[in-house]
Amino acid sequence: LELKVEEEDNTVWVKPEIVVEVAYSEIQRSPKYKSGFALRFARITRIRSDKSPFEVDTLRRVRELYQKQQEKKGILKGGF
Repeated sequence: LELKVEEEDNTVWVKPEIVVEVAYSEIQRSPKYKSGFALRFARITRIRSDKSPFEVDTLRRVRELYQKQQEKKGILKGGF
């Protein structure tokens, strides 16, 4: 099963109907991506055949995780 649709530099696109679990060291702000975020040292750890594309985390969840990460570091208090 070929999951990869496209690859450019350090970015890999996978088929949108396949759900994968991604591990990362931290979330960073990035003007390079439309989302405004990048996952540092991201890697696909497994295919989640138990999840549908409608059950995946959203950009809203990434923002929440980023804020919690920054608060944990003592960098951010409140919104951003």
